[in-house]
Parts: sequence; structure tokens; C-alpha cells
Amino acid sequence: MVGMPVTVTIVDHPIAAEALTNLRDQNSSNQVFRAEMRRLSLIVIAEATRSVPTRKVRVTTPLCETDGIQIAQRPVLVPILRAGLGMLPAAMELLPDADIAVVGVQRDEVTHEPSEYVAKLPARLDGRHCIVLDPMLATGGSLEYGCKLLAARGAPQPITIACVLAAPEGIAYLEKSGMDLHIVTASIDERLNENAFIVPGLGDAGDRQFGPPH
Repeated sequence: MVGMPVTVTIVDHPIAAEALTNLRDQNSSNQVFRAEMRRLSLIVIAEATRSVPTRKVRVTTPLCETDGIQIAQRPVLVPILRAGLGMLPAAMELLPDADIAVVGVQRDEVTHEPSEYVAKLPARLDGRHCIVLDPMLATGGSLEYGCKLLAARGAPQPITIACVLAAPEGIAYLEKSGMDLHIVTASIDERLNENAFIVPGLGDAGDRQFGPPH
């Protein structure tokens, strides 16, 4: 399959860098980790929505009328369960009128292949700007799966992916997906290890936010 354009934006901001440092720290508690995830997500998602379609409006201030803008159409936020839920509060704070869809994709611990266990999406997404939320772009399998579900329902491309960390292997994998994607991340780390964890990374983002599943 011929690769499609995948553009990557790395957020360059000292608050983002500090929040990421705290996320990486193995001594950060679940409470601290969740707080820093929200803090970093605010900056990443603000950057991810930089080109969201807008329209001009007129508003009246206490002194006079003036021009302003509104987001032209409600975007659709798509957290990839379960780690993506940690980015959702920040996204909802920035985009309070957004619709929310969810995709549950789990990675086989042996093969590292994705499998779907839930997908709650509108039947059609034509003309709807979709922002996929997943802290970790590791192998790229889960994100490819989720984005293909959106594309099959007519989501316009490029589809935006907001994440905290990305591995070079995951970016390369998505470049072969046949989709036009825009990845916004706080860091591109060194590599994946033999267990498909990002190195240096921050561990398992789901477990560190919500505790181990068992």
C-alpha cells in the first residue's frame, strides 16, 4: 500500500516539558500522574485544534459590537480506551460542545496486534473534524484501527491524533496505513523495546492513571 502523508507536530513549550517529566517519573502517584496528564493534554490538544474550521460572528461587549470567531462545527472527540480517557477532561474543557465517541482497542500481550472490544460512533462522520485521543503512539496498531473506523464512516482527512508520546516505529507504521493523518505529540522517543513499550517512555499509561486491570 502506498503511504499517505503523515504530518507530525511536536509541542515545544516549557509547561509541556515539565508535565512530561513528571509523567515519566516512576515515583509519581496515580493522582499526580492523572493531574499531569490533564495538564499536558491541555497544551497538546490546544495545538491539535489550531486549524479547526471557524466562522466569523458579531458579539456585543459592554462597550460596543465587535468581530469574533466560533468553531464552525462541533468536532468529535474519540478517546481510545482506556488510556485515552485521561486526555478527555482536558479536551472537553477546551471543546465543551464537542461530541464524544469511544473506541475500545486492546493489544495482545504476545502478538501486540489490536482487537476491538467496543466502538460507539456516529453512523456517519462526513464533515466532522475528528480528534483521536491516545497518550501513547507505540506500535501504531490501535491508532490505525481506530482511525480506519472513523475513515470508514466518512470522517474527513487529515484525521488528527493527539498523543503524549510517540515512537518512531509507530509513526512509520501509520505512514503505511493509506490515511492522511496529523499527529500532535509532546515527544518522539527513542524506540520500542521487545515488549512494544516506548523507551524511555513513561510505562503503561492506562495502569498509571487507573491502576492495573487485575
